Amino acid sequence: LTGTAKKAGCVLGGARGRLTSLPERKQYIAWIQEANHSGARLNLACIEVGISIRTYRRWYRAGHVNGDKRCDVVRQAPKNKLSASEQAAIIAVCNQPRFASLPPTQIVPTLLDEGIYHGSESTFYRVLRQHEQLAHRGRALAPKASSAPKTFTATGPCQVFCWDITYLPSPVRGQFYYLYMIEDVYSRKIVGWEVYDHESGVLAAQLLERTLISENALHTGVVLHSDNGAPMKAQTMRMKAYELGVLTSYSRPRVSNDNPFAESLFKTCKYRPNWPIDGFKSLDAARRWMLSFTRWYNNEHKHSQLNFVTPNQRHTGEDKEVLAKRLLTMQRAKDENPIRWGTQEVRNCEPVGPTTLNPVKEQQQQRLQAA
Repeated sequence: LTGTAKKAGCVLGGARGRLTSLPERKQYIAWIQEANHSGARLNLACIEVGISIRTYRRWYRAGHVNGDKRCDVVRQAPKNKLSASEQAAIIAVCNQPRFASLPPTQIVPTLLDEGIYHGSESTFYRVLRQHEQLAHRGRALAPKASSAPKTFTATGPCQVFCWDITYLPSPVRGQFYYLYMIEDVYSRKIVGWEVYDHESGVLAAQLLERTLISENALHTGVVLHSDNGAPMKAQTMRMKAYELGVLTSYSRPRVSNDNPFAESLFKTCKYRPNWPIDGFKSLDAARRWMLSFTRWYNNEHKHSQLNFVTPNQRHTGEDKEVLAKRLLTMQRAKDENPIRWGTQEVRNCEPVGPTTLNPVKEQQQQRLQAA
């Protein structure tokens, strides 16, 4: 096929099933005919463009390109459409004082008991919507769609933190301890944690302040992401974050995927082999266990998403040296016994790049670019 037909296929992307303007059809037909005159079979040229040969013959008849008649068709109004007077009667009934606070599901049965019928409940709703009289009228806030959280990219430590609270079981059924944990998104390091016997915005604010002091991140504009729990959005916590120069970010309600790093860390914590299945016997026991876990996680656990270096090595920048040493070791082993490796390269030992919290999906990014 000629380049023009292939270009048409890229531009059109499948014209079947969508409206195409007359200038577009003329251009596609010209490309197909050019390919056909150059020696390509007609049906193959049509397939390359994205239409069938039947569509081509419907578009091109008697030497003329026909436009899409669906754009110009005049459709008759449905026979069962409500007249203007009937719609006005429905609006007048709904605006009566006795029906002013009732939905159509209550109005229609009441009118039927009185021997009056104007339309079904769905008809009432449709007419009210057309006249902009359908609105939320309850004391509760009207439901609204939550926008996706902002995207933050960490190129180094102490730029983006995430935190959350999870339950720690106790031997008493219904009684829990609460693990407060702050994680650095870039290095996955646990930079702050504490265990308490209740949830509180005051305790969360104190933990945040201690964490920023220990990480030397006061008034650096660090981002702190969390979900929409009461301690996270408590006024004390928000004011303390503002005082410390912290930019707060929140997940959408009931969407755990918006805080994936904290959720993943909690799973790693609760799936440890020495996790007490019967619960922590006391608050001090829970704190001792978490101290041991934090030391193991930060200094011994080789994180799969960090190319198997520890969070502390990533946090301090030692990961570059560690990975470079691994590369030299494997390269030396390959040079000593190349027959075992063949053409296979040694494993990737490049440090992991920047980490993004809640990255924009490809489809959403395309919509934003188009807008």
